[in-house]
Amino acid sequence: MKISDYIANFLEEKGIKHVFGIIGAGNAHIFDSIFSKGYTEIVCVHHEQAACMAMQTYYRLAGKVTAAVLTTGAGSTNATTGVVGAWADSIPGIVISGNENSKFIDLHKDVRMWGVQGYDSSLMVEKVTKYAGRVLQPKDISVELNKAWDIAIEGRPGPVWLDVPMNIQSSVIDEKDILPYEKPAAATPAPSLPEQVGSIVADLKAAKRPVLWLGHGIRLADAVDQIQPLLEQLGSPALVTWAGIDMVDSEHPLVYGRAGTYGQRCANFVVQNCDYLLCVGTRMAIPQIGYEITELARHAQIAVVDIDDHELAKYASRYKTTVVADAKDFITELLAQTKDIGADYSEWVATCNKYREDFPWVNPFDHPDKDGFINSYPFMEKLNAHLKDDQIIVTDMGTALLSGHQVLRLKKGQRLMTSTGLGEMGYGLPAAIGASFATNHGEVMCLNCDGGMMMNLQELQVMAHHNLPIKLFIFNNDGYLMIKNTQKALFNGRAAGTDQKSGVSCPDFSALADAFKFKSFRIRTWEDFDEVLPQVQAHNGPVICEVFTHPHQTFVPKLSLAIQKDGTLISPPLEDLSPFIPREQLKDIMLGGLHPKSAAIEA
Repeated sequence: MKISDYIANFLEEKGIKHVFGIIGAGNAHIFDSIFSKGYTEIVCVHHEQAACMAMQTYYRLAGKVTAAVLTTGAGSTNATTGVVGAWADSIPGIVISGNENSKFIDLHKDVRMWGVQGYDSSLMVEKVTKYAGRVLQPKDISVELNKAWDIAIEGRPGPVWLDVPMNIQSSVIDEKDILPYEKPAAATPAPSLPEQVGSIVADLKAAKRPVLWLGHGIRLADAVDQIQPLLEQLGSPALVTWAGIDMVDSEHPLVYGRAGTYGQRCANFVVQNCDYLLCVGTRMAIPQIGYEITELARHAQIAVVDIDDHELAKYASRYKTTVVADAKDFITELLAQTKDIGADYSEWVATCNKYREDFPWVNPFDHPDKDGFINSYPFMEKLNAHLKDDQIIVTDMGTALLSGHQVLRLKKGQRLMTSTGLGEMGYGLPAAIGASFATNHGEVMCLNCDGGMMMNLQELQVMAHHNLPIKLFIFNNDGYLMIKNTQKALFNGRAAGTDQKSGVSCPDFSALADAFKFKSFRIRTWEDFDEVLPQVQAHNGPVICEVFTHPHQTFVPKLSLAIQKDGTLISPPLEDLSPFIPREQLKDIMLGGLHPKSAAIEA
C-alpha cells in the first residue's frame, strides 16, 4: 500500500468528511490519494492559516476532529497563526505537513534549510501543539497517525502536527509490515474527586453569595447538557466566559452575563460582590479576571476546576481550592452531591437582579450615536431581534468581537464563536467557512471589520467557489479602531498606521462584492437597518453587508486607567469600569465597601 493512500484511508476510518488545505509539491501525493479515494473532500483555501482556522470551527460545530493538509516550506510556516489559535482555545485538529525527501533531513540537519524548501517544521511548532512528530519510516505511519489522533482529543484537547516527507508519502509498503498501534489505557477520574467535590459542596452551603463561572471547558468535556440541571439544582447566580457564551440561554434568570475587562457592568458587580466563586472549565484569562488576581472577587473564596494543572498553578496562591478534573466528571459528581443542598440564595439572587435591572447591556450613557454614525452596541442589540433560532455566528476581532460579545443574546440552538485566546485579526471569514462546511454548507453569520477583512480577504473566493450562504457583515470604521483608541489614550490621539490619513486604507467592499458576484447592502442609518437587515437575513447565498460606524467610536464599558488631574494613573479593580459611574453609586453597590483605588478616582 502507498503511504499517502494509507493516510486517505485513515481519514475515512475516522469519519473525516472534510479537510482544509493547499496543494504543493510537498503534499501532492496526499492530495492525489485523498482525491482518488473520494470519501474526504479537500476544501482548497487560499492561505494555510485559513485552513487551520476553518479546522477549528469545523470541530466546534460538528464535534468532529478534522485536518489541515499543508505543503512544505512557506506552506507550513503560513499555518502557524491558525495552529496557535487552536492551541490557545483547546481545539483539537491534525495538521499533516509535507516535507523534503527524508535523506535531506539527515544530510542537512545542521544547516538552515533542508533540500529545496524544507526546514524543521515539527520543531517550530513543538511549543504550540500537544504533539509534533515526523514519519521517517513507512512502517510507522499507523502508530504516528493514531497516536497523534489520540493525543489531540485526550485530556485538554489541542492541535497536533505530523510531518510526512515526500518520499515517505510515495513509498509503497506491504500492509503486514505496518506496525500496529497499541492504544494506551484510558485515564480514570482521580479517586479523590468525590472528596474534593464534597469540600466544595460544604463551602457552597456555607456561602451567602456564591457565583458559578462557567467556561468553554464544559463544552469541550461534552457537559453542556448538565448546565441547566446544575443551575436549577443549586439556585446560584452564574456567569459565562466569552468562549462559553452559547452554552446556556442568555435570558436564563440565573445567568447574569459575561464579566471581564470588557465585561458588562452587571456581570462585574456580581463577581466582585460574591463571597464564594466556583470556576469550572475556564483558564482564568486576564481579559476575564482583570490585571490583578488579588483584586478578583476580593471578599470571596475561590475554587477552580480545570483539566490542566498548569492553569491551576498560575494563580494557586489566590485559590482556596483547586481540582484537576474533566469538567463533565466534576459536574456529574457535583450534581450527585447537591441533590439536597438545602441552601437558600434568594436574597443574593434579588441583589443580582437589581444589578441587571439598573445596568442594561446597552444604554445611551455608554453607547450614544455620534456625528451621524450608528453605534455598534445598539446595532448588536437590534440584531438580536433578527437572529434565527439556529443562527450560527462567528466574529473577527475589534468592533465585531467587543460589541458582539458584550451585547448579543444567545438562545438554545444558537452558536457564537471567535478566537478568544490568540485574538488574531483575519479569523472571521475562514472560521465562517469552516462552520458552513461543518453544517453541510449551512448558513453562517460572520461579523467582521474592515481591518480584519484585509487579513484573509482571499478567502472570499472559497465563499464564492462553493456558493456558501455566509452573511458577511463588515463594520467600516476606517481602519483599526481598537488601536486608534489606544493611540488616543497613549499619544494624545496621534495616529500612525491605523487609518487612511496615517497610512492604512481598505477597499470599497460593495465594489468588491460585485467582483465576486455577491449580493451587497450598506447600512448607515437606523432607517437603513430596518430596511436592510430583513433582506440580508432572507437572502439565500453569499451576501456582504457593510455597516458604517464612527471612526473613533469607543468600546465601553471597559477596564481602563484613570488619569487624574495631576497626571497620575490609577488602575481600578474589575467592578470599576469606564466611563466611571459616580463614586457614591459605586459605594452603594459594593457590599464590601469601595476599593481604595476607586475612592481615589476623580469621577
